[in-house]
Amino acid sequence: MTFILLLVLSAVSALIAYVSLQPNTFRIARSAVIDAPAQRIYPLINDLHEWPRWSPWSRLHPQQTVTYDGSPLGAGAIMSWAGDKKVGAGKMKIAESSQNERIRIKIQFLKPMKAIHDVQFDLKPLSETRTEVVWTMSGRNEFLAKAIHAFMNMDRMVGGQFEEGLANLKALVETPAEA
Repeated sequence: MTFILLLVLSAVSALIAYVSLQPNTFRIARSAVIDAPAQRIYPLINDLHEWPRWSPWSRLHPQQTVTYDGSPLGAGAIMSWAGDKKVGAGKMKIAESSQNERIRIKIQFLKPMKAIHDVQFDLKPLSETRTEVVWTMSGRNEFLAKAIHAFMNMDRMVGGQFEEGLANLKALVETPAEA
């Protein structure tokens, strides 16, 4: 019986040590080239009211509750959401907005797990008619987040959602407006 208890304690200790050794920070980034100038893309990111048109999370749970507060767009604009377990609940606020260049967002997840991260969109002109959009999220990994990262590929999961959102944004911008 003592041997089994020692074996279990050793396994738990090893697991705790393994999780503790995971990185303290993370960064997930994806990019896409959109055949449009930055001034056509920027308003769709800078105005949080536009996000349901391209955000992958809006499509995961279309009935989620979304509210807007603060500035109508740009720095100070706030969007809160509450949905099912696929999208959880949280709030994001545009912290900085540089016209046609960069949007920085502070995102606070409330459910299913509490966390605060930084999100950034960089719009890099490649020509007069092409723009590279880089979507990045970074933050700190507390113990529970380290455990999740240790056993799930968060870069692939969240990065896949970023790729979907960028593809949606690309399709929205590149599709000609109906007459």
